[in-house]
Amino acid sequence: MTPNFHPEGVFAQNKVSSKMKQGSSRTITQLWHMNGKCPEGTIAVRRTNKDDMLRASSIKAFGKKKHKTIPQPRSADPDLISQSGHQHAIAYVDGDKYYGAKATINVWEPKIQQPNEFSLSQIWILGGSFGEDLNSIEAGWQVSPDLYGDNHTRLFTYWTSDAYQATGCYNLLCSGFIQISNEIAMGASIYPVSGYHGSQYDITILVWKDPKEGNWWMQFGNDYVLGYWPGFLFSYLSDSASMIEWGGEIVNSESDGQHTSTQMGSGHFPKEGFGKASYFKNIQIVDGSNNLRVPKGIDTFTEQSNCYDVQIAKGGNWGSYFYFGGPGRTPNCP
Repeated sequence: MTPNFHPEGVFAQNKVSSKMKQGSSRTITQLWHMNGKCPEGTIAVRRTNKDDMLRASSIKAFGKKKHKTIPQPRSADPDLISQSGHQHAIAYVDGDKYYGAKATINVWEPKIQQPNEFSLSQIWILGGSFGEDLNSIEAGWQVSPDLYGDNHTRLFTYWTSDAYQATGCYNLLCSGFIQISNEIAMGASIYPVSGYHGSQYDITILVWKDPKEGNWWMQFGNDYVLGYWPGFLFSYLSDSASMIEWGGEIVNSESDGQHTSTQMGSGHFPKEGFGKASYFKNIQIVDGSNNLRVPKGIDTFTEQSNCYDVQIAKGGNWGSYFYFGGPGRTPNCP
């Protein structure tokens, strides 16, 4: 199965120079490619082993996010922060109907303080309210020792149709996302990753709704259509999304009574800029005509800007972009 329609973009390939420039990044792949490839007629699957299961708090919780982990841009009160333990630094748009989103995401390997914490950079496609009926499709990269058993940066997806209560999971750990690619594996390590003051690497992710079949498709880079979420999984997203978010999320468990030192993005604040802070560039939405568009009215949100922050900008071949992230615990983020 393949998508019937594909969004037409404003950032065409002929606009991208083959020569490296300041502010450009390099080719990226997955680590398992060094050991071969999957034959035609198969898909690439990261195997789940006994140790993966044993790290979970329960079989039911394996491969799932905890309830109340979506960034709510208008609800940054201290109670919300302490209840969920999740913190974010995002750019977002709402107030319209959205049929997909795209971004090029800088790839790093942030340090994680506790095994039960994680750090990720992703796109959220959201529908419904922030109550019990939220629909969410998510894709990006993450470092999650509990889920994967190491500190490698990995490609991931997530979905839920009831605000993370009973439905949905990461990657292929439950039925839902249907993979068609034999070249890219969900949950597999991304390699190489960016270095501070060093070479910069990024991945491009596009998620869009097929206007004919109603399924939500995911593309990695310019060449790999990975698979789709069937439209019947969702209530609100069976029509369209009402909010798109791009950015970072971490878990702050406050295990020693202090803020976690788990890093978001590169572990450095946005003000440090290219080569030091992590970025999203060429952020776009898919409109009702199945065209990629620069989003209007982009806003930002973070619960504690002294711990993790976000700064948006626009211009040049980066289109609409932002830097985000931070180190977590510091003297200014106790």
